[in-house]
Amino acid sequence: MDITLEELQQHDAIKLYEFELENRSYFEEMVPSRGEDYYHLEVFKIRHEALLEEQIKGQSYYYLIKNQDGLILGRMNLVDIDKSRNLGYIGYRVGETYTGKGIANKALKLLLSNLNKQEIKQILAKTTTNNIPSQKVLTKNGFNHISTSDEEFEMNGNSLKFVYYKWTM
Repeated sequence: MDITLEELQQHDAIKLYEFELENRSYFEEMVPSRGEDYYHLEVFKIRHEALLEEQIKGQSYYYLIKNQDGLILGRMNLVDIDKSRNLGYIGYRVGETYTGKGIANKALKLLLSNLNKQEIKQILAKTTTNNIPSQKVLTKNGFNHISTSDEEFEMNGNSLKFVYYKWTM
């Protein structure tokens, strides 16, 4: 499947909201919830505006993973940019219908190949011990496991830990 990685825009708000709503329960199986208020359209629009403002300031970069028809398949975020250290933190999610098709892997490859524009030389990532697919995507794209937290937390009745990765250009 051909995909594109497109910078988040104002006109993406409603389609992205629909994507998040449609995949909410699936996402919350692997990552902590974004909170109930995130799924109220007016709150979502306010948060969308805030993301766009961060992007304009160069504090974070937000991308949508789309297919050739412009349908949102997922999203990829490079956040908490530290320009003095050329460092950012990656996060991504692919809709349930599109998992297992290599989309996250392709999208991360696209992002990494375009990093010179943002002058990022190092990316940190965090996932959970139960999110094996995410760990595989990171490893396939040259991220190295740096540690697993000692502290456990409970999510959806499972005792989990955070797993940390690092990529360096």
